[in-house]
Amino acid sequence: MFAKLLCRVVLGAVLGFALIGASDAQQVVRVGSTPTGIPFTFLDTKTNQISGIMVDIIKEIGKDQSFTPEVTPMTFSTLIAALQANKIDVIAAAMYITPPRQEIVDFSDPIYTYGDGLFVSAKDPKDYKSLEDLKGEIVGAQIGTAYVKPLQDSGLFKEIKVYDSIPDIIRDVNVGRIKAGFADYPIVAYQLAQGGYPETRLAKNYKSMLVGSVGIAVRKGDKAMLDKVNASLRKMKADGTIDKILANWGLK
Repeated sequence: MFAKLLCRVVLGAVLGFALIGASDAQQVVRVGSTPTGIPFTFLDTKTNQISGIMVDIIKEIGKDQSFTPEVTPMTFSTLIAALQANKIDVIAAAMYITPPRQEIVDFSDPIYTYGDGLFVSAKDPKDYKSLEDLKGEIVGAQIGTAYVKPLQDSGLFKEIKVYDSIPDIIRDVNVGRIKAGFADYPIVAYQLAQGGYPETRLAKNYKSMLVGSVGIAVRKGDKAMLDKVNASLRKMKADGTIDKILANWGLK
């Protein structure tokens, strides 16, 4: 009888410790991000991990909300589909909050606002100020970005080519396959400032055709995750953490 009682006590204690361990274990949140959007997201070849502004932000949110972000690299155009298919739980990338996207995913509060940049060959001396200055030309933009449709709707161009990444657009600008490329201004500016593309320049006087804010996306209706993200973002804005992260990557 005593042996049975002792066995039950020991078993109960083991189960109790197991439950405590399970409750203390941090939730893993699957995060989709891109390897080519520096300084917002990029593949750090030294660590073989995705790094950048949005990764730093989601890590800070994880600390605040007691979850562990598991970041997976994906091409930009597949992020929303992966979120809808439950392959990831969150998108942390340089993704504009736009009405069409808001119909299929939910976005956090805005994090950073900017417009598109226009880049051309460094040998091209023309002072580009608007889309009209490129009428009849072949231009390029990244697939899945908010810039493709306005370019198509303008009816100004001979052809609009779409690319998987910004470096792909830059290469075609440099070899003359396209006249100009359109992409997120801070991403292009950062990449050109690193000196990796000396044959390319930004059109300094170009006025962005589209200005938007980036945010973190969650599955449509996932209020629990959205509330966690927004609660942390508001703290981070109030205490200066967001500003510090942006400054660390050269943005104000």
